[in-house]
Amino acid sequence: MTKLEKNTNLDFYNKIVELLKDARRKVVQFVNKTMVYTYFEIGRTIVEEEQKGKIRAEYGKYLIKELSQKLTREFGKGFSITNLKQMRQFYLIFSKSQTLSDQSQTTETVSVELKKHLPEFNLSWSHYLFLMKIDNPDERKFYEIEAINNGWSLRELQNSALFERLVLSRDKKGVKELSKKGQLIEKPEDTVKDPYILEFLGLPEETKYSETELEQKIIDKLEHFLLELGKGFTFVGRQVRFTFDDKHFRIDLVFYNRILQCFVLIDLKIGEISHQNLGQMQMYVNYYDRKVKLENENKTIGIILCRTKNETLVEMTLPENNEQIFASKYLTVLPSKEELKKLIDNKDNE
Repeated sequence: MTKLEKNTNLDFYNKIVELLKDARRKVVQFVNKTMVYTYFEIGRTIVEEEQKGKIRAEYGKYLIKELSQKLTREFGKGFSITNLKQMRQFYLIFSKSQTLSDQSQTTETVSVELKKHLPEFNLSWSHYLFLMKIDNPDERKFYEIEAINNGWSLRELQNSALFERLVLSRDKKGVKELSKKGQLIEKPEDTVKDPYILEFLGLPEETKYSETELEQKIIDKLEHFLLELGKGFTFVGRQVRFTFDDKHFRIDLVFYNRILQCFVLIDLKIGEISHQNLGQMQMYVNYYDRKVKLENENKTIGIILCRTKNETLVEMTLPENNEQIFASKYLTVLPSKEELKKLIDNKDNE
């Protein structure tokens, strides 16, 4: 057999392997999706049967216990009292959810009869078990959308604190939007947070450090910083120099956002922001807009990260129609879960 024939046979074999692997993935997805819909229907049936008993607590306990025993005898493991209670809870929580079909793509077609009048489920049962532990409906809905849109694994979902971080930068209306659409990047202000939470830098709140040290800490934890910045960011450089009229200037950090198709310039300030800082950033942004960005790219965004800021000073310094220059505080300590929950609850009550 010639070398060409061997390569041809190998390509042929690899194509068959990929077809089989793809088929296996689709079968697993179909089984998982069908299981979730089935558990939802089991939960619905339990609730409807309980209602016949006028939702008496004693009747509900008896019903689930007896059902567990019968199903376990016939189908084996998977139908413990705890599992059946979870299916019941799943129905009670998600029967009120709006369909997510416009937020995601269905991987496989589930029985038309089974899906009729049901919410859209595009995550695994393990994902939904975790989501049911989230009490805040807006937070739960947000994480469901983000997990679907970003293909999060269960571990990624469990480890995410995205909602808590984003809610710090949103008013009540913004929080509601997060629960309806997830995190959308459509305009410059969508990329900007206030505050940014930089607890991963390992800088205690009262510790004294220089702007150079802060910058180095960010570079050392660049992957974490990119995650905190949000979707679509790529790193361009640090201390990026540009020159005109024989004068040299340096921008602390330069990024590019692929979604908005624009440069994002970041200047670091360890103290309170001044109007001179804002004016300097305006000059940086103007230079990039006029000398660096391509014709088909959007206007540059400038963000000044500072420990403290005077909102009135920022407002009076920047033009009323400002869409390019932003001043954001940063925190070096992550608020506790209790503090975050209190903040979220306060926004809900505003």
